[in-house]
Parts: sequence; structure tokens; C-alpha cells
Amino acid sequence: MGQMKKMKAVIDDLHSCSEQLSDIAAELEAMFSTAPEEVAVPAATPKPELKLEDVRAVLADISRAGHTAEVRALIEKYGADRLSKVDPKNYEALLHDAEVLHAK
Repeated sequence: MGQMKKMKAVIDDLHSCSEQLSDIAAELEAMFSTAPEEVAVPAATPKPELKLEDVRAVLADISRAGHTAEVRALIEKYGADRLSKVDPKNYEALLHDAEVLHAK
């Protein structure tokens, strides 16, 4: 009779494991079964618009580092004789060029 009790305990454990595996499978299925169209794609956050003051601050730092002539050449590259006349749509490119200059 002792063998039968052990066998019954093993069978009960197997049933318990089976139920737990079923629950885990259901949870995993719920986690990973969302359709692609249901997944919300975060909208790309627009870059903050660069202001004249931002560009001026960066160029002033570079100029103080001894690159005044190069800063003046960059401003002229974008079709202006002074920074305030540079088209705002060119600020990002101007800053990129200035950072490359400053990295040298």
C-alpha cells in the first residue's frame, strides 16, 4: 500500500505541474500575441528648433578658443557677413560644421 500512496503523490504533482505550465503558457501567449497593428509606435519627437542665441553661444566658445577666423569663414560659407543674417534653416548645419572645426 505504501507504493500506491507514493504513486498517487507523483500523479498529483504531475497534475499540479501541468496546471502551472498551462497557466504560464497562457500568460506568455497573452504577452506576445499582440498584432503588429495594435502595438503603439511612439511618435518621433521633433528636435527643438535652434535659436540664434544657441548658435551664437557655441560659436563664441569656439572663437574664444582661437578659431575666430574659422568661425567667420563658416558664417560666410552660409551666405552671410554676420551670424544674425544666417538663415535659421542653416543653423543645424552651421553648428555641425562648427563642432567639426572645434574637434580639430
